[in-house]
Amino acid sequence: MRIDVWSDIVCPWCYIGKGRFERALAGFEHRDEVDIVHRSFQLDPVSARGTAHDHRDRLMFKYGMSRSEADATQIRMERTAAEEGLEFHLVGGVTGNTVDAHRLLCLARERGMQQVLLERLYRAHFTEQRSVFDPESLAVLAGEVGLDSEEAAGVLAGSTYADAVAADSREARELRIGGVPYYRIDDRHAVSGAQPPESFSRALTGAWLARTVSSGAS
Repeated sequence: MRIDVWSDIVCPWCYIGKGRFERALAGFEHRDEVDIVHRSFQLDPVSARGTAHDHRDRLMFKYGMSRSEADATQIRMERTAAEEGLEFHLVGGVTGNTVDAHRLLCLARERGMQQVLLERLYRAHFTEQRSVFDPESLAVLAGEVGLDSEEAAGVLAGSTYADAVAADSREARELRIGGVPYYRIDDRHAVSGAQPPESFSRALTGAWLARTVSSGAS
């Protein structure tokens, strides 16, 4: 059973949703028969590649928040993450265009390392405040999980996988995905948002039963 997950590296709810989904998957009887595919979704596609912007300033610009409101939003998000066992450092952090990170994840998919790289990028961004925007930093992070850092640097220096990232974005628009994370299970069930593990468990079980019924009918 294939599960496609549209998410972005700089989306805090995507990282939280990843943890909740993985807890549900750990208790799923058929977890060894599940293939999870990261799909690209960019929250800030108009920013220049390789650049970063203050996260608080982006909140203020995008949502019309005051400085104090943006500060409070960051602190609440850090507390929510802590309740999930995650360490977030949003205050003083940055955000930006993640097309290169998504391209690198396409390479990792081909090397069978997409999920481990995805986790590394999330932790680098939200916990360590390391750049997931400039190519040099991304190549180093790729090497830290066992990918060939020179191959990663070569991919990032060109436009390899740019078409795949664009195709993911195009499909997201066709599916009218307005926000992430977004989970499409076996092309027939959808879960939107960082739902509680129980919701993911129900979706997984329901999708598997539907798959079984469909296979029996055919």
